[in-house]
Amino acid sequence: MPDSGVLPLNTTPVSAASAGIDAGCHGGRETMLDAARAAGKTEAIERLLVDYPRGPHDQPQSMCPAFGSLRVGLRMRRVATILSGSACCVYGLTFTSHFYGARRTVGYVPFNSESLVRGQLFEDIRNAVVETAKPDQYDAVVVINLCVPTASGVPLDLLPKDLDGVRIIGIDVPGFGVPTHAEAKDVLAAAMLRYARGEAEAGPVQRPRTARDERPSVALIGELFPADPVGIGALLAPMGLAVAPQLPAREWRDLYAILDCAAAAAVHPFYTASIREFGFAGRPVVGSGPVGVEGTASWLEQIGAAAGAGAAAIEAAKAAALPALRGALAASPISARVTLSGYEGSELLVARLLVEAGAEIPYVGTACPRTEWSEPDREWLTARGTYVQYRASLEQDVAAMREVRPDLAVGTTPVVQKAKELGIPAIYFTNMVSARPLFGPAGAGALAGIVAAQTRGKARFSQMVSFFGGAGAPADTATTVEA
Repeated sequence: MPDSGVLPLNTTPVSAASAGIDAGCHGGRETMLDAARAAGKTEAIERLLVDYPRGPHDQPQSMCPAFGSLRVGLRMRRVATILSGSACCVYGLTFTSHFYGARRTVGYVPFNSESLVRGQLFEDIRNAVVETAKPDQYDAVVVINLCVPTASGVPLDLLPKDLDGVRIIGIDVPGFGVPTHAEAKDVLAAAMLRYARGEAEAGPVQRPRTARDERPSVALIGELFPADPVGIGALLAPMGLAVAPQLPAREWRDLYAILDCAAAAAVHPFYTASIREFGFAGRPVVGSGPVGVEGTASWLEQIGAAAGAGAAAIEAAKAAALPALRGALAASPISARVTLSGYEGSELLVARLLVEAGAEIPYVGTACPRTEWSEPDREWLTARGTYVQYRASLEQDVAAMREVRPDLAVGTTPVVQKAKELGIPAIYFTNMVSARPLFGPAGAGALAGIVAAQTRGKARFSQMVSFFGGAGAPADTATTVEA
């Protein structure tokens, strides 16, 4: 076993560790940030604040951000995950992971004030890693510091990098440094890419489990509906290009194939740290995605150029794809006013497709930050009268929905709840939109079907609200249907 650089007892500054404990999960972002800096985490915290800039609200208005990193690890073959954080946080995260069908054990290293202050927590984490890192079972072990261990300076960078061939990856994913669980996916995906890139630069690595396609490939950044990579592959085929394994990856060896791409597509534009790793690997990155006719044409041109396909090949790909897209949009027109909000990162792409299908989209809110990779979509939407709100708060989403009075509100759970109270048809973005194809002809048909089915129920919603007359609400706040 290689030297692990074990942290001796009592080397964690008592004042710093105590600050993390005293602040607790409810100490407020600034208090926790100050504690983390005092505990020696300044570099890590500053990196998080640059990669994931703040928004108008002080704390995320969704689930714990660390769920994103946890989800990425739990969806990978032969990867174990260990959490270091307050017991209540770990309970909530593991409950949520199993609710989403993880069916995978999650490790937990408990602590108390004494073990944290004296540095024993690091020793306990190291012992848990050594016990877990069995090469016949795992390719990697991921250790995630939650808020209190991060604020207290628990140094995961001192863990061994490798144990008998099992990679050890330690990351800090505090709620006070990573605004959304979508961006927390990037934290772990980038850490794995960085490790895999170092392995590939050092020498030969494992082949992917599936047979390698000899065509140059395009890596897709972001969690997509399972049929979408297949559809994108069909769009790329006329240019002699294939689709690489998706990032976040499903298996460690897929990371090498992802890095071996000719170009990467930032379909979800908030994977800032992962995009940086593609840059270090010398791979060009293209923003936006192949949605609608205009979006697909532009994306094929940019991807083709980045991957080295010739002009004739790019035109062939457009000629093969665009007529079918025009036909799909014409066959499934949308005549409705829609407000759109969510935290998945694909909100702008969905809005583009809806607009091309005929919908009026006055407002799009996304919990994710503005990056250069979403600029093509923002500019396209803005030119067509859509207001785009990055780092949108719940209050902004609800205010826009109230002002617009849409035929359909697509949003997060509390937005949907408020819309239905007002008699406005509404659907949950994550369960209804993200669970369907978005790209190619299949995407156009799927979204049109959702909008048509939901807007048909507007009269029924109004009747229900009128009938119940605010039952269950205080008399001075009873809901009324607005004209």
